[in-house]
Amino acid sequence: MADQLPPLSLYIHTPWCVRKCPYCDFNSHEPDSSELPEAAYLAALLSDLDGDVSLASGRTIQTIFIGGGTPSLLSPGFYQQLFEGIRQRLPFSPTIEITLEANPGTTEQQRFIGYREAGINRLSLGVQSFRPTQLSALGRIHSGNEAVTAISEARAAGFDNLNIDLMHGLPQQTPEQAMEDIDQALALNPEHLSWYQLTLEPNTAFFSHPPPLPEEEALWDIQEAGHQRLEQAGLNRYEISAYARPGCQSRHNLNYWRFGDYLGIGAGAHGKLTHIDSQGEWQIERRWKTRQPDAYLRRANDPRGFVAGQQLIEPQELPLEFAMNALRLTEGVTLADWFANTGQPNALLLSRLQSAHEKGLLVEMPEKLRASPQGLLFLNELLALISEE
Repeated sequence: MADQLPPLSLYIHTPWCVRKCPYCDFNSHEPDSSELPEAAYLAALLSDLDGDVSLASGRTIQTIFIGGGTPSLLSPGFYQQLFEGIRQRLPFSPTIEITLEANPGTTEQQRFIGYREAGINRLSLGVQSFRPTQLSALGRIHSGNEAVTAISEARAAGFDNLNIDLMHGLPQQTPEQAMEDIDQALALNPEHLSWYQLTLEPNTAFFSHPPPLPEEEALWDIQEAGHQRLEQAGLNRYEISAYARPGCQSRHNLNYWRFGDYLGIGAGAHGKLTHIDSQGEWQIERRWKTRQPDAYLRRANDPRGFVAGQQLIEPQELPLEFAMNALRLTEGVTLADWFANTGQPNALLLSRLQSAHEKGLLVEMPEKLRASPQGLLFLNELLALISEE
């Protein structure tokens, strides 16, 4: 059955950070003490995985992504033991991509060497900006110089697949300042750059007390100039906010966007699984784990396990679920893949696309559905047109 199912990835969440950033709506928490409960969390993660192993249905893990919070707060030894435990439960692809998110303010060269020796082969560094005023406004604990040093130390430790997370539309940021951030990032020659606009999300400090953000016209100027700058530097846009050198796209994120499956372990982690019954009918399930770190650790000794909730996706919801992922990619999606993943007849889909074409949200292509540059900017409008009843 494994060959009938989508590729399988693994997401691991680490919920702690030194300081909660005012824009962050992720499941991240400042620890109660300076020492993290590494041993307890390691045991909980492997116990969590034990409950999910059967959902792999014999598949090999193609990619692992360790997100947070700040995963680089945990030691290299923690990850070495974690990967050994995972390998005892699930097979790894010989070409597995293992990504660790790291904060430039919580790492030094010896740790990078340890992460590399543990098996991590891709780093994602949360730089966000190189300018002191913007870093301060964002509540970041590192400086621009520390970010540059961290990248240099990561290279010296042997990392040759590196992503830089960079934000734009920051408080009082000018287009010129945004381009300076991009130029500084490009000078460090990353294989991948995630470049996305600051948004004010509910349940964040910025949402409650909005900072002074650039005007709409300045945001448009930043978007256009930044896209051109990155493309000219050889970083090709393959997703709304992701740019990569040829062959260096994030394989883990591509699996998300192509509607692959993934297990999620750790506090608040989400997973998406495809189930096929004995008649060959398939159904998609989303599941999520206990969110609060202390409550998650207590679940290690709870017969209920770690799952906090699960939901089967109804057939009528599949077009929107699939489109929300696939249309983020600049490559788009073939009509054959659309039908295979949604069950929606092409004739019904095509009847809904006229308005999207008229608004310039789609590229006119036979046998393929692909958002135009305008469609990528207004993806929610495009999704509404495609998935409306």
